[in-house]
Amino acid sequence: MSKNARPTSALADPSRLQPLDQDDTAILQIVIETPKGSRNKYAFDPEHKVFELKKVLPAGMAFPYDFGFIPRTKAEDGDPVDVLVLMDEPAFPGCVLKCRLIGIIEGEQHGKKDKERNDRVVAVEQENHSFADIKHIDDLGKRFLRELEDFFVNYHELSGKTYRIIGVKGPKQARKRIEDGIRAARRR
Repeated sequence: MSKNARPTSALADPSRLQPLDQDDTAILQIVIETPKGSRNKYAFDPEHKVFELKKVLPAGMAFPYDFGFIPRTKAEDGDPVDVLVLMDEPAFPGCVLKCRLIGIIEGEQHGKKDKERNDRVVAVEQENHSFADIKHIDDLGKRFLRELEDFFVNYHELSGKTYRIIGVKGPKQARKRIEDGIRAARRR
């Protein structure tokens, strides 16, 4: 490459990573978009291969945990499968984490004219300490889950949408939803 040549993109495309760890198919590879504690909501733009600021949450509201996606998947809302990652310290946009599934928060969002499914897979980063003993989403406790559910309801409300929790299920149902997402992405 000559001194004056410009790269064709800013980043490698993390959305092209494999969804499962090559050494352990029980471990997911998650690309973080928004770190825990951030008021800024970032999203990966696959066309330009950059992380773009999508919105800023109001003062007093922040992401409770790292939020990202599973590469090479497509959820019912057309985006990659969303994942909320529980771990000790925040990651950063573009960081790839190896995580194990603990469950899924099934939800539906309603806009002014449309209604669509928008589930949130919940996973635990494999090297963390605080959530090391959590194997199933129910292990988090009802109060913890209610706080996560309330965050998603309030988050969507800021965009003028209604978010309704349909159910909370364990790792088997989450795995099924991810496999559906992998198949959907292959059909593109």
